[in-house]
Amino acid sequence: MQAAIAVRDLKKQYDEGAAGTLALRGVDLDVVPGELLMLVGPSGSGKTTLLSIMGCILTATSGSVRVAGREVVGLRENELPALRLEHIGFVFQGFNLFPTLTAGENVELMLDLKGASATKARKRSRELLEQVGLAGKYESFPADLSGGQKQRVAIARALAGDPGIILADEPTAALDSHTGRNVMEMMTELAHQRGRAVVIVTHDSRVLGFADRIVKIEDGAIAAPETEPISSRPHRCQMPEAALSLI
Repeated sequence: MQAAIAVRDLKKQYDEGAAGTLALRGVDLDVVPGELLMLVGPSGSGKTTLLSIMGCILTATSGSVRVAGREVVGLRENELPALRLEHIGFVFQGFNLFPTLTAGENVELMLDLKGASATKARKRSRELLEQVGLAGKYESFPADLSGGQKQRVAIARALAGDPGIILADEPTAALDSHTGRNVMEMMTELAHQRGRAVVIVTHDSRVLGFADRIVKIEDGAIAAPETEPISSRPHRCQMPEAALSLI
C-alpha cells in the first residue's frame, strides 16, 4: 500500500547561521490510508512543525515529503495551495471558522474553492452538517455554537473537499471529555471506515486510546518509534452504533 504521506530525512531550520533553530532533525515517517496516527511530545518538540510541513503549510529546509505520491519539498509556494486543496483537510484547536459566515457558509467556502456551483455547494454543505450531527445549525453563526459544535463544523469543512488526508492540531484541547470523545469517534470513523489517513497532534492524554499508532517527537526527532503492526493490535475503543452514523 502506498503511503498517503512519506517523510524522509526531513529537516526544518528557522533562521540562518549560529542563531538558527533546527526544529526538525532528520525525521522519517510514513502514514498510510486507514490509519489514525498521533504525534505526541513536549511543547517545542517539533510536532506542529512536522504537521505543517506534511500539510504543505510550511516548507522544509531539506529532505523529502511525498503527499499522495507527489514530492512537495522544493515546490514553489504558489504551487502548494492547489496540492492542499486536492489532498488535505485541516482541523485546528481554534476551529478557524469565519465569524461573519454561518456554519453552512463556512463549509460552502471549501466547496466554492473546489469549483462547485452555488447550488451544489449549498446542498453538499447541508449534507455534511447533517452527517456530523448539526442538521439544524446551517444558519447559525460560530458565536452561537458551543465548542464541540464549532469543531464539528470544522470537521465538516475539512471533509468538504473529500480529501484523502486529515491533519488535526490539538482538535480536542478546548473541549470537555464527552465532546472530545465524540470528535475522536468521528476521526476514528474517518480512518477505519472511510480509509482516510488521519494525523493528530495532541497533548490530550484522554484520547490516546483512539490511536492506531503513537509517534513521540523529542527535540525535533522521533524518539523510540513504535513498530507494532496496526493489524496486530486489539481495538482500543468500541464506537457506539450512533457514532458510526455521524460521518
